[in-house]
Amino acid sequence: MARADKDAAIAELKDEFQSSSGAVLTEYRGLTVAQVGELRGNLGETARFRVVKNTLTRRAADEAGVDEQFRDLLEGPSAIAFVRGDVVEAAKGLRDFAKANPLLVIKGGYIDGKAMSAAEVTKLADLESREVLLAKLAGAMKGSLSNAAALFNALPTQTAQLAEALRAKREEAADAPAAEAAEASAE
Repeated sequence: MARADKDAAIAELKDEFQSSSGAVLTEYRGLTVAQVGELRGNLGETARFRVVKNTLTRRAADEAGVDEQFRDLLEGPSAIAFVRGDVVEAAKGLRDFAKANPLLVIKGGYIDGKAMSAAEVTKLADLESREVLLAKLAGAMKGSLSNAAALFNALPTQTAQLAEALRAKREEAADAPAAEAAEASAE
């Protein structure tokens, strides 16, 4: 590869690292071109799957300030899924494809400034999607707000009930001497 081509490839990889929300490093040894194409199709617009040269990727990762633990994973034939959208969705796509095609091995990842092991990427894939988690959070917040509203509504209600009970008791106490006086005069 000519020096200018190497510099352009390094600059392109550096831009990929800096503009993506994460990157998942895989080993693709033994996959056919058709299988790699299928994987790219499965990832859709959430990630861009690229076969990379390790030496150029190390240099690009250094320039992009990627964690050294991630750079240490660059051994053997490597491909990187640069994640642009939901990291969980991309991790699920890679995990599911790796289950169906055991030749794809997830080595690790780099997500939001932190290097992750293959096990951590798999755990990430087990999470629900961002939309589902946000919906659950909204439901929990709505439940908390409903409980708070009921609590705030209970205080005036209980005060009104207490005032009514006190009024009834006073009325009953005021009626009691009049009833005793009427009984005494009747005797």
